[in-house]
Amino acid sequence: MPIEGATMCRWLAYSGSPILLEELLYRPEHSLIDQSRHSRLGAETTNGDGFGVGWYGTDGGSPALFRGIGPAWGDENLRELAGAVASPLFLAHIRASTGTAVQQSNCHPFRYGNWLWLHNGLIRGFAAMKRELTLAVDPGLYPHIGGSTDSEVMFHLALTFGLVEQPVCAVERMVSFVEETAREHGVQRPLQMTLGVADGTRLWAFRYSSEGNSRSLYVSTDAAALRALYPENERLQRIADGTRIVVSEPLGELVGAWQPIPESSYGLVEPGNAMLGDFKP
Repeated sequence: MPIEGATMCRWLAYSGSPILLEELLYRPEHSLIDQSRHSRLGAETTNGDGFGVGWYGTDGGSPALFRGIGPAWGDENLRELAGAVASPLFLAHIRASTGTAVQQSNCHPFRYGNWLWLHNGLIRGFAAMKRELTLAVDPGLYPHIGGSTDSEVMFHLALTFGLVEQPVCAVERMVSFVEETAREHGVQRPLQMTLGVADGTRLWAFRYSSEGNSRSLYVSTDAAALRALYPENERLQRIADGTRIVVSEPLGELVGAWQPIPESSYGLVEPGNAMLGDFKP
């Protein structure tokens, strides 16, 4: 049976030297577009209920968004854009909805100022808690909620709890608030999430679930280590130091290229630094 409010999706996030979007969306063996039809690790094999990509320009500034309600694999405008736009930091998402409407305002990523947010997972019992969760959003942020998904409410709760100033603490506070509200409503194991969050310079990835059995999430191995492992691979030799890719599932079968992000943890990628930390709501 469909779970109201759920999104069983796939996503990726890239941080590094500027590359064309198509380098990750289309070219790898198991690219995000391939995953939209043939997901191997997702709750759904097909993710055809819309898509979105948000990217930052090489000169900084607010991110651009391109979102559509059709399947990503058949969108010619996405194909054209991906072959023409280069970015040092971008997030992309393919959606499989099992509850909320297939409409553009429900497609990820979501944007607020310089911030981008995307989510795979759900809030169980969201319909019963929606009013209480939404009313906790700061009144100044409330008008910016354009769709009907749990994912967008989570974003605006995190903004309310201080995402701009302290991103990890704000997401922990958001998770705690959702779980506390769920307990009051008698909802068990309410939250399942992997999150990609960016502010134009930094990229965060979160993996957490109330039951401690979260959706898959991987990060690419350090670029220098990969080049040493595969000196004959021309594509890997072109990857700049500091490059990181976060994915719901690996883009290929190259041994050693992808490392699972641990349960209840977060990763941070910023210029000259990458780290993993515990996520403890």
